[in-house]
Parts: sequence; C-alpha cells; structure tokens
Amino acid sequence: MNALPETDDAASSQLALVDASTVASTSDLSDDMENIKIKPKKKKVLLMGKSGSGKSSMRNIIFNNVVAKDVRRLGATIDVEEKRINQDAFTQTYLTSQKSHIFSDVGVLIYVFDVESREFDGRDGQNFRDLNTYNAIIKALEEFSPEAHVFTLVHKMDLVQAEHRERVLQDKTEAIRRRSGGFQNDVKTYGTSIWDQTLYKAWGRIVHSLIPNLNVIEWYLRRLADITQAEEIVLFERVTFLTVTSVTSEIGKRNPYTDRFERLSNIIKTFKNSLANFSGALAEAPQFAEHVIKTPRFSLILALFTPNTYVLVVIPPGEAELQCTRINLLAARDEFKELDGIVEGSEPDPEAEKV
Repeated sequence: MNALPETDDAASSQLALVDASTVASTSDLSDDMENIKIKPKKKKVLLMGKSGSGKSSMRNIIFNNVVAKDVRRLGATIDVEEKRINQDAFTQTYLTSQKSHIFSDVGVLIYVFDVESREFDGRDGQNFRDLNTYNAIIKALEEFSPEAHVFTLVHKMDLVQAEHRERVLQDKTEAIRRRSGGFQNDVKTYGTSIWDQTLYKAWGRIVHSLIPNLNVIEWYLRRLADITQAEEIVLFERVTFLTVTSVTSEIGKRNPYTDRFERLSNIIKTFKNSLANFSGALAEAPQFAEHVIKTPRFSLILALFTPNTYVLVVIPPGEAELQCTRINLLAARDEFKELDGIVEGSEPDPEAEKV
C-alpha cells in the first residue's frame, strides 16, 4: 500500500559497529601505542531505498541476528495511515526541509535497489523513478558530505536466473554509476541476497571501508601473526560478526575458499544464536569467551578480544603452540583496552618493526 523509502533512523544515529579500540598489539608493542590515543569523530551511516527493496530484512539479518528463513515474517515497513503522505511527498521532505540534518556528517551511504523493480529502467512508464530518487540523494550528499563513501546494493539477486545474474548486475551497475554524480568513480555496487554469502561479503566490505587508519590496525595484526606464527588472523565485529580486517601468511593464502570469511560470519552467527536460545541471553550479548578447535592440520582459536571485537587465529597444530597463542592473545587484549582511538594519519613507527 505504501512505498515509503526508509532511512532506517540512520540520519540521526552514530556508527558504533567497530571503534578504534580494535587495533591489535601484543605486550611488547606498548611503547608504540602511546602516540595513538585520540578517538576520531563518528560518522552517520544512511541505509536508504524505497519500501520493499529489502532494507528491513537486510538490517535484521546483519544487526539483529535474525536468520534468513525468519525474515518472511517481516512485512514492508509502512505507516501510511498515520503519516498520510505518499512516497513522493516523503522523498521531498528529506531532500528539502530535512536535507541538511540528514545528509551532514555522513560517513557512508548504502542505497538498496530491488533487482526486480519496474521503476528502475522505466518499464512501468515512471521515467526511471528509482534512479531519479537515487540521483537526488547523491546531489544532497555531494552538497553536505562530499567525502562520504557510497555503496549501492542490487538486492534480491536470488530472484534472477543464475545464468543471467552477472549480466543483469553489470547492466544495473553501469546505470547506477552514470547517475552517481561526483561519486561515480568511487561508488561500489554489489549484488546481494539474504540466501547466500553475498550479503555478508558486501556488508563486510562496507565495514572495512569505515575503519580509520586501517593500515595501523593491520600493521599490529601482522606483528601479532608473526609472534604467534599464525597462518591467518581475522578480526570480527562482536555483534554482527562482519569481517573488520584480516592478515594472511603465505601458507594461509593457499586456502582455496575465497569466500571463507563470509562463510565464517554466517556459521559463527548461527552458533551464537543457538547459544542464545539455550542460555536465554540476548543475541547481541557476548555468548562465549573462547572457542577452540584442534585438528591434525591446524588449531583454531575464536576469542572475545575487545568489547567490540572477536579475533579468530589459525595456527599450526600442537598443544604448545595453542597455549602460547592464548597467552599472547591475553597480553594483546590488555593493551588494546587502553586504546581509545587512532589519530587520523598516524603511522606505526618504522623503527619499532625492528624490535
């Protein structure tokens, strides 16, 4: 009945997915941390798109730990009886009188297109309404947040026949790019579905783009990997279990599963939800402090690392290696808690790498 575009209340909310306390270190790196104590200003994240494009189901899966099979219970996010306005009127409201409030201090715009919408390519005679609305939002973003990152998600790709998905995505990606104004060289477009790993892949890359001074974080993770002789270290955001970043050794790069991080996100969230069901705790709360897997080929540690992150470490097999890694993680965790933020533009001390 209603086709209201949804801002997901992001216009007034602050991003709190992962803060700068996720920087990794071990106890011998404490001297390097003294110069990185300032917390960067948080930015808004706008999740936008017309009603029915899949924003609510996407948000519930990523942030509220709802599994895909349960989103069928979610109807379109509508309130037409109370608001007494149609889609065009609502669009004009946030593009005119509320424009400066909504589009100021935006770090990321995530715009969701329904792959089956007839208003995308003018098939219903509406003159490309989806792209026109998107372009108007882009212009507002250029005015108030020209440094923002723009991501577009062509959602519900599972409804497209498999042999046509690549072509359909390419066509829509090009059409979106042409209407992206000053962001056209930087806009990232992903095809997504709630029924496979593509949703986690896209949102993982979005989170990855939001981390200030990611090179500093990855530098500390490489140091931690060297100390623990890890084949791979993956940093996950605590609530969503989206991948923040990772470091991989030469041995780890031989892993043939290129979508392993997205698979891990899905598996761990399912495990976490099962624990919540048995314990009665909130799904958003930490459900476990540590989970260890031992195999003849490798050992794996998944542990709560900071108040905002979990860390997954893959190491060679052996009890000594496992226990040493656990000790190093404990030492690194204590150091991480002392970090409140990262100075924009700060770099690790090159001399410290020689220690």
